Amino acid sequence: MSDSDLIKLYSGRILELAADIPHLGRLTAPQGSAKRRSPLCGSTVTVDLVLRDGRVADFAQDVKACALGQAAASVMGRALKGRSRAEVEAARDALRAMLKDGGPVPAAPFDGFEVLLPARDYKNRHASILLPIEAAAEAMLAAERAA
Repeated sequence: MSDSDLIKLYSGRILELAADIPHLGRLTAPQGSAKRRSPLCGSTVTVDLVLRDGRVADFAQDVKACALGQAAASVMGRALKGRSRAEVEAARDALRAMLKDGGPVPAAPFDGFEVLLPARDYKNRHASILLPIEAAAEAMLAAERAA
């Protein structure tokens, strides 16, 4: 990756998001938890959450990832509360399609993922970007199964 590629990929906005991740930490009594790890880079994201009426009432995320994974966690962290599993899974699928297939940006409130459009060209970064939303969807499923 050339220096100009790195500058393009790690834009100021991505770095701002990476430095400001909401809901960092772990919940003391989650209904569901999931940890996702990217085997390529070793990034990990753990999401703990509590559901109320099938929607995210509270959550926390432990993020040990590159700046792109951190930015994705930041975008997700601003949008996750109040969402149903169907909404989260739709956003996850749309983000995957945006990165891998040139699909559109996920619908609001997950449209903040637009900032990661430059990462389309860097397939080795896709897994770390997907970690937060994949972990959230898995944690929601775990919470529903535990109920």
